[in-house]
Amino acid sequence: MPDTAPAKPRKSPAQSRSRATVEAILDAAAHILLTQGIGAASTNRIAGKAGVSIGSLYQYFPNKTALIGALRRRHAESMRCTILQLAGPALTAPLPHAVRSMIHAVMQAHRIDPELHRILAQEAPRTDFADSRGDIDHDLRSAVGALLRARQSEILPTNPELAAAMLVRLVDALIHAAVIDNTLQATQAEVEEEIVRVVMRYLTGQAQ
Repeated sequence: MPDTAPAKPRKSPAQSRSRATVEAILDAAAHILLTQGIGAASTNRIAGKAGVSIGSLYQYFPNKTALIGALRRRHAESMRCTILQLAGPALTAPLPHAVRSMIHAVMQAHRIDPELHRILAQEAPRTDFADSRGDIDHDLRSAVGALLRARQSEILPTNPELAAAMLVRLVDALIHAAVIDNTLQATQAEVEEEIVRVVMRYLTGQAQ
């Protein structure tokens, strides 16, 4: 029978002990996903690896789908924080530096547990995939859109919002191919440099 239980956590941990329990459960789920695969990641096995009872696990996660969703959201939040931390200070820099910093930040974010990223993106239940990715996409599009609006006189695109949306998707796809799928047959540094060239040529007509 299909799993019709909610795909969201039952409750959010309020106390430090509860937060530690949830983190232990999520760490255990990540470990099993990485070492044994999605098929082995049962709630019983995850609870055992975390050192908690199955009842304790179910206090926070009604089923495996909710648990994997929480793991995906935690991973997405780590990526989002990395991007904002690395790229934020550079957004007021000259355009070439700002572009390079943003692309480097997205590259670094994809280097956070890339195999776990691949499993969560391609193999795990995806009921909330749009939500967990949406926060990153929204923040990136907002940051890039603000950057392009501030540099309107320096760039060729006349619609900064559309340009930002296209660039976010383009850069994410290329970096995903380089870091997660490893299908471009080039080093990540080479790919990062080429992405900078592609983006700058799109924005200014010159590959600076």
